[in-house]
Amino acid sequence: MATRPLKIEFDGALGAKLAARLDLPAGEIRAFALFAHCFTCSKDIPAARHIAGALSREGIAVLRFDFTGLGASGGDFSHTGFSSNVEDLKRAADFLRQNYQAPQLLIGHSLGGAAILSVAADIPEARAVVTIGAPSDADHVVHNFHGAVDQIQEHGSGEVELAGRTFTIRKEFLEDLEAQSVRDRVSKLGKALLVMHAPLDDTVGIDNATNIFVAAKHPKSFLSLDKADHLLTRSQDAAYAARVIAGWVTGYLDPMPAVADEAEQQGVDVVETRQGKFQAMVSSGQHRLIADEPASYGGFDSGPSPYDYLSVALGACTVMTLRMYADRKELSVDRIGTQVLHDKVHAADCVECSQEQRQKGGRIDRFERVITLEGDLDASVRARMLEIADKCPVHRTLESGAAVVTREADGQNL
Repeated sequence: MATRPLKIEFDGALGAKLAARLDLPAGEIRAFALFAHCFTCSKDIPAARHIAGALSREGIAVLRFDFTGLGASGGDFSHTGFSSNVEDLKRAADFLRQNYQAPQLLIGHSLGGAAILSVAADIPEARAVVTIGAPSDADHVVHNFHGAVDQIQEHGSGEVELAGRTFTIRKEFLEDLEAQSVRDRVSKLGKALLVMHAPLDDTVGIDNATNIFVAAKHPKSFLSLDKADHLLTRSQDAAYAARVIAGWVTGYLDPMPAVADEAEQQGVDVVETRQGKFQAMVSSGQHRLIADEPASYGGFDSGPSPYDYLSVALGACTVMTLRMYADRKELSVDRIGTQVLHDKVHAADCVECSQEQRQKGGRIDRFERVITLEGDLDASVRARMLEIADKCPVHRTLESGAAVVTREADGQNL
């Protein structure tokens, strides 16, 4: 199961901040992928979400972002062009290279596929490329402008309605598209290619897939998305494409890293991501988690807060302790659940606190557990289970306190 996506920002080719999400696997990261969305779409279209989720389950982290002027990214869309989209992709690859690892897999949907084919040679670490409903020539998108092309050519710009939204298209945008030669780039790709296309696609015809496939050199593969539309709006079509990509690409990546030996997995590592004020990557053995603060505190709310994790520890330990007790006593407990509530209260008002805690004054952390016990249990057994909950090791640690020793690491480079 994948973690919640990290919210990320990086500088685009035209100087605007680009909004991105990085979907990380729950375990070891095998490789990174870069996803380019369709023309005037966003990083959050169903196809992008499904593909990112499927790949993360295979150990592949996926960065998807909004091109300049689209979605949550800054900038003016009317000043962008195909070339600036390609440059945005280079910036995204640079971000991964500098902060994590350069992408080994490139995926592009529709015009994003043409952009991925154009940029692939500039990302030497990339080993495999996937296109979904991609045009074989960048200027194919002009077919969707209908009668606005003449107006754009004559007046220098014009309004175009696409997918129910109005966009300003400049003459320079058309000239930029016409100057691109995607098929020339395909012939010099030098990477494994998977072409995915729907025969019923009435936005980008199937002949575009034929042109790309013929221009490419081996290794190359083709998959027909028989009943899909251009945007893969049906969830089953997007999910199918995602599963195929996840299976296909594994043959071109390095094997999953071997699990480090026990001596190398001691403790938990927490390192800030430098995205936002508080976001941090938490590593525990082969598991990857995100810690953050709510938006109201200035964070991205991209993961649980430190106190949330403390509540998680108490809740998880409670459930495990009760399950061990129930199994040992052969009790008919079908399911155990615990809700943990945390607050800071005035010690003097804490009726459940010890006299010593109340006498200290000030504010004190108060954790409240609401335990659910499903099963055929009488009142005495339920009461005993609540007593056992207090024997949870994390509960005892919180009540008795712990020694925290702090020292500086020997090596300062994380």
